[in-house]
Amino acid sequence: MDHARQLVSSGSPLEPQIGFSRAVRKGAHVAVAGTAPLGDDGTTVGQGDVYAQTVRCLDIAQAALKAAGASLEDVVRTRIMLTDVTRWKEAARAHGERFAAVRPACTFIEVSRFIDPEWLVELELDAISD
Repeated sequence: MDHARQLVSSGSPLEPQIGFSRAVRKGAHVAVAGTAPLGDDGTTVGQGDVYAQTVRCLDIAQAALKAAGASLEDVVRTRIMLTDVTRWKEAARAHGERFAAVRPACTFIEVSRFIDPEWLVELELDAISD
């Protein structure tokens, strides 16, 4: 079994600045970093819309999983961080659309804010993929 460390970038300018990777694969384990609702142009997608922002976060995370040789079916844990946890059902709808059959362990967390105040949600994923 190869236990080399594989780093995946999403192209975010914050990755080299902060010193992180969008995802890291080590053996069968894949960890996807806190993923914000950024568009390809670096602006916030779905301003004011928790559902749209969650969909964007999931799109970015899913692409990172694929680049690391994993898929949504390999996800064992998700963490959804919201600036207003009373809006959890909006994020849950997007999560359920992707994970209804997979049903990973999932946690919703309220945070005071994110780096960009336009972000209403961020998420993290952990996967195990042989």
